[in-house]
Amino acid sequence: MLKIGITGGIGSGKSMVAKVFEHLGIPVYNADTAAKSLMENDSALRASITALFGPDAYLNGTLNRSYISSLVFKDRSKLEALNALVHPATIRFGKEWMSRQTTPYAIKEAALIFESGTQDELDFVIGVYAPQALRIHRVMQRDNLTREQVLQRMANQIEESVKMKLCDFVVVNDEQQLVLPQVLKLHERLK
Repeated sequence: MLKIGITGGIGSGKSMVAKVFEHLGIPVYNADTAAKSLMENDSALRASITALFGPDAYLNGTLNRSYISSLVFKDRSKLEALNALVHPATIRFGKEWMSRQTTPYAIKEAALIFESGTQDELDFVIGVYAPQALRIHRVMQRDNLTREQVLQRMANQIEESVKMKLCDFVVVNDEQQLVLPQVLKLHERLK
């Protein structure tokens, strides 16, 4: 079975492309969703996050995302410390998930494939590209963030043109080109 990664910058449309693959019957591991679940449900991870950020890290037993975001996206060292806790757990869980799949290929959707060094565990990486202005607009609309907040988050990822050069395939999601034919072509190739 081939192990495929889907990556791209915030707002590029990774999740939308992954959903198309899911509709084609391909299992997709969403690293962001897994990380959120692990931060909520893994007791050792919860304890580590609380030790790092203090008692305000969780409110009524739920991860205080706005509090943690307000800290990590302003302080790179805090973001790196959080990633050092969450990434290993998410990567380990993803490997276990991938080992149980039986389709011709399975997909790991993650924004930080190259940043986390997990590209070596994958056979191919698909990049999802969208122009920066469009990505900013999408994230502002989706997450109700300011332009400055989106730019702060973008600053913590590899520059988009560099990331796309590292990918084996690129799906362009610029609202000018149709995504579905691009995904169908990749699906046929990966089967």
